[in-house]
Order: sequence, then structure tokens, then C-alpha cells
Amino acid sequence: MGSDPVNITIIGAGAIGGHIAAKLAAAGESVKVVARGEHLKAIRERGLKLKENGEEVVARVEATDRIAEAGGADLIVLGVKAHQLAPIAAEVASIVSPTTTVMTTQNGIPWWYFFKHIGPHEGVRLESVDPGGVIADHLPIDAIVAAISYQAAEIESAGVIRHIEGHRFPVAEIDGGKTERIAALSDLFTRAGFKSPALSDVRTEIWTKLWGNLTFNPVSALAHATLEDICRFEPTRALAGAMMREAQAVGETFGIRFRLSIDKRIAGAESIGAHKTSMLQDIEQGRATEVDALLGSVIELARLVSVPTPHLDAIYAVTKLLGETVARSGSELSLAL
Repeated sequence: MGSDPVNITIIGAGAIGGHIAAKLAAAGESVKVVARGEHLKAIRERGLKLKENGEEVVARVEATDRIAEAGGADLIVLGVKAHQLAPIAAEVASIVSPTTTVMTTQNGIPWWYFFKHIGPHEGVRLESVDPGGVIADHLPIDAIVAAISYQAAEIESAGVIRHIEGHRFPVAEIDGGKTERIAALSDLFTRAGFKSPALSDVRTEIWTKLWGNLTFNPVSALAHATLEDICRFEPTRALAGAMMREAQAVGETFGIRFRLSIDKRIAGAESIGAHKTSMLQDIEQGRATEVDALLGSVIELARLVSVPTPHLDAIYAVTKLLGETVARSGSELSLAL
């Protein structure tokens, strides 16, 4: 990844993937995106528009709805959500060459968590995020690098991405190595306007973000409440604390050290204000949620080391049921129409 444009394929050009694609294309990289529906049609006709910092940029990117047509990339960025990855793993594998780097950006515990882990659970596959080991079977582990997305963005309309806040986008080898590949990726995303340090302890960074996501996302979805609502209503603030304590016990069993106190983490969420979490937005729009990656995966880790998680178990159960109910309601509505 030198001075020539890098050939990049973004699979999933939604809010976050679209933001990444637009920033990279605007920086002069060669970008293909995989999208669908009206979003795809708008990108093909008018380009991918990014609204950011009061300005609008139209990024010219190649767009397709077929992964097989998006090959030839130096870098593939997996911009889909965690539960959307297994169904496309074989298609993604078909465009991975020996020189292709594949970057994961999904929220939650990643499917590769115990690969290149160097510990008693090395090679363990997590059913919650990789059912049947489909992803691990198809994607070559040596091609995988990690990124953690801290951007908030939304699809304002077809073909239009509105950036809300955040540019932090750290990258890492999954074994923490300081490689030339990671240095080049850090430079690539930094040139595109991201804050993209190379990490040596990516699993701690994953838990840092996950600690809040596994707590506030499902509670927000269940209560139809914003972060501010949850943190200022004493019973749900106490629930958030209990969930975080259980999650912290799980993480620490796997060697994770949490840098903030629970009170400070909750205060940080409260300071964001009347923000709807992504899981609440998914429920409101009738979409499947990331509950397995955010919460089911932590419960699966807890079972591996016999750490009790009664609050996490209860919230997971009712959030899963909520998702099933929403999916069923959507199907019934479609049939009625």
C-alpha cells in the first residue's frame, strides 16, 4: 500500500460502511461498494454523498449488488453487521486472493476472538457469532485484520450518508503484532481523515466498546429509551451497573483489564444525551439486531469459564424474544399486504 491508489472493496455500504467508503474515495483511493435496493441505485446514478462538518462531498465509487463483481481488491472491508456475515462468507471468500487483506469492523465479540489468541481456548469457535464455524471455514485467518469503529452515522436518504460524530478507527493485527501491513493501514485511514492508531491489544479495545454496547443497546431496545433516559431512571441505571459488573467479571477472567470504573462508564453514556442506540433503531425499523454478537457472545464466553451472569441472561432472553416478535410482526404485515 504505497503511493498508488489502494483498491478497496466495502461490503455493506450502510451508515458506517458508506462513511468509510466515501472518506476513502474522497482521499483518492479506488473504491468499490456492495449495496442493494434504492441505496445502490442512487449511488450508481449520483455517487455516494457524504454530509460531514457542514459540508457535502460526492464520492465516485463503483457500486454493485454482487460480491463476485467486487473482486481484485487489496483490502476488503466487511461493513455488514455481525449476524449478516455468515450468510455471505463463502461469497466473500471467492474474491479473496493470496494478497488480499480482509478487515472486520463488526460490533461485539468477533468470530476470530480465539484465533491467534495464545491461550487455553485457542481455536475455539463461538456459536453465537459463527454458527457452525461457517465464517472460520471460509475466510483465511492470515488475511484477517481488525478495526473498531467509533463513528456515528446514518443513511439520511438513498445514496446519502450523514456523519454525526466520531472519527476514531483503530486498526490491529488480531495477534497484536506491529506489522508493515498494519502500519500501512493506519496510514491509509489516517490520510482519509480518521484517527487510526495501530493497536497492540485489540481485545481490550473490543471490550472497552462492548462494555457499553452490551448493556445500553438491549435495554434501550426493550424500553424504547435513549441513553439519557436509561441513565437517569434509577432502576435502569442500577440494572446497567449490574450488567456491567457481570460482563467485567467475564472479561477479567480472559485477562482483560477495564480502564474505567462502572460509574464513569455510565456517566459517559449519560453525557451523550437523548441518543437512540443502534439496536433500538433496528427494532423500530423491523430489522434483525446484533444481540448475539453484543450479548449472546459474552454469555457464551461466561459459560466457558463458569462465570454466572443472571442479569445478562435475563436481558438476552427477552431481547431475543423481542427480535422474534418484531420479525414475526413484519412477516404477518407483509402477508396482509
